[in-house]
Amino acid sequence: MKKLTLVAALTALSGQALFAQDFTGTWQGTLTAGPQSLRVVMKIAQEGGKLTATNYSIDQTGQPFPAGAVTQSGSAIKITIPTLNGTYEGKLTADGKTINSTWSQGMPTPLNLTKATPDNTWTIPEPPPPMKMMSEDAKPEFEVSTIKPAKPEERFSLLVNPRNGMMNTTATSLSDLIKFAYDLHPKQIVNGPSWLESERFDVTGKPDTAGVPRINQLKSMMQKLLADRFGLKYHLDKKELSVYAITIMKGGVKITEEKSYPNALPGYGGNPLLGFNVRNSTIAEFASILQAQMLDQPVVDQTGLGSARYNFILKFTPDRSMLPPGAALPNAPGGDTDPPPDIFGAFEQQLGLRLQSTKAPADVFVVDHVEQPTAN
Repeated sequence: MKKLTLVAALTALSGQALFAQDFTGTWQGTLTAGPQSLRVVMKIAQEGGKLTATNYSIDQTGQPFPAGAVTQSGSAIKITIPTLNGTYEGKLTADGKTINSTWSQGMPTPLNLTKATPDNTWTIPEPPPPMKMMSEDAKPEFEVSTIKPAKPEERFSLLVNPRNGMMNTTATSLSDLIKFAYDLHPKQIVNGPSWLESERFDVTGKPDTAGVPRINQLKSMMQKLLADRFGLKYHLDKKELSVYAITIMKGGVKITEEKSYPNALPGYGGNPLLGFNVRNSTIAEFASILQAQMLDQPVVDQTGLGSARYNFILKFTPDRSMLPPGAALPNAPGGDTDPPPDIFGAFEQQLGLRLQSTKAPADVFVVDHVEQPTAN
């Protein structure tokens, strides 16, 4: 009888252990970062013998953020959310009702989730409707645009609303606008006035065509605005310049092609030390961002990857040449004693691409005429 009792007890303990390691279901909790609190819902399911997960930040949007990798080891779980550049790591409590964990989107932040019940499940809002892109053959212009001097405390930004195509920039110079419109590095712009770099503007533009513009349409609209409001006239020359060339390494690329939204606008942002997030971008478009915002030479795409679009995160330690004058080099997050590699090493290790200095023919944008922007 004692033997049977012992077997029964072991069976009960084994059942509790299996129950405690069941992560499937809907989990919810509140993430507090500074003064802001956001409700998070995580749905975990078992599909084809593997765990899958979808994350929601329901106080911001009903848009789901599918997980990249979900790995479980006993009562521990790790979930990556590539589109948010975030990682969730937690441990299930013995009763299977709570996951004590942290959310890392740069710096780790406590985020404890409890298993939802039919009585307390939070309502997930409806996701936004799909973006309606402009027709490929549309030739949009800015129907309405405003240009105002920027305030001294404003920081540089150039954003396009992915729902209505509205463009908003803050603290952008004429050089910034030309770089964006014509895919140039500052060293490719010559013969400009003294205020080309120094004077900053806030620019708002509303397209005259319904839908969200594609990147080539957005650049075309900016070109027309520069001609209409700044009176910009120019011509192009060719010159051999020192450039950075992007090529594919022998082992091939290590990045994920984006096929769900081939025509949507690309997105870029984030602290390089924590991860510079690139979404829905061609390598040529990424090269344009690198030369406009980070590198001291024009950047040329020599990968041959063409119009293919990719999602990836590039984590690197910036050098002094990438910082504004007088700015100090940032410290690694959390006092990390092993900071990420420089941008050249990060390209090779994380992307399977090589960024290399060389000489190549490049366009030179010669400013023939430009003037202060006309009044609104």
